[in-house]
Amino acid sequence: MTDLDVSTLRTAYDVQLRGRAPSPMPDGVTVERDGPLMRVTGLDHGGFVGYRSLGGLTGAALDELIARQRDIFAARGEQVEWKLHGHDEPADLPDRLRAAGFVPEDEETVLVGPVAALAATLPVPPPGVRLREVTARADLDRIAELESIVWDSPRGWLADALERELAVDPAVSHAGAGAGGSEVWPQALTVLVAEEVETGRVVSSGWVRYVAGTGFATLWGGSTLPQWRGRGIYRSLVTHRARLADARGYTLLQVDAMPASRPILERLGFVAVTTTTPYVYTP
Repeated sequence: MTDLDVSTLRTAYDVQLRGRAPSPMPDGVTVERDGPLMRVTGLDHGGFVGYRSLGGLTGAALDELIARQRDIFAARGEQVEWKLHGHDEPADLPDRLRAAGFVPEDEETVLVGPVAALAATLPVPPPGVRLREVTARADLDRIAELESIVWDSPRGWLADALERELAVDPAVSHAGAGAGGSEVWPQALTVLVAEEVETGRVVSSGWVRYVAGTGFATLWGGSTLPQWRGRGIYRSLVTHRARLADARGYTLLQVDAMPASRPILERLGFVAVTTTTPYVYTP
């Protein structure tokens, strides 16, 4: 896969990442199977449905499957996201989702990149900024505050969600910390902040999930305060997370990128393999 063939990478993404249940499972989260779908409920900001393929469902049978998800979440009073990919079939799936009351949000690009090349580069944040791995609730609250500012919408639920994930993360010991020593690594999730050295203010953040049983680590977050953009902070967060993934033996990184992030990632060696659009139903 050294030539980063798009078709090969898309297949790896479909087979290894799509339709997978959260692991480890945060307390209160439930995963159910409904035909070709995986339905996840009990999350902090609404549930979602996922699948590798719809198994050839079309017409009335597909409409019934879509309506059933909508009605189950409506009965729970819970928002649900149907993550539609650009190469999903059938071609009229977007129309059927809209007819069932699902509303499309902004399209993102699914990018996949090699870990090794990025991991060979030292992350270099701009002067006056440091990168730090965090687990404390106070830091998670500061990440949620940052996200609320950047996206101009309340994101307090994010601190709860990350805290629940960290609480069930089975940290493991690895050799390191000097001769004969060891250090404890998170096995499923690492959360990072980029913060001003002088004030401690969080100016950007990102986290990486290590997907057990696959070659993938997935990148999330990356929101940066407007006045700190264009200084290499996002790039340094990507590089740092690549090094974490490399140390754990992962070979590929995946990210759903907004338009502002895509060119940065492509310059770092990521390849666009498909698109994804969240279709959201809100009771």
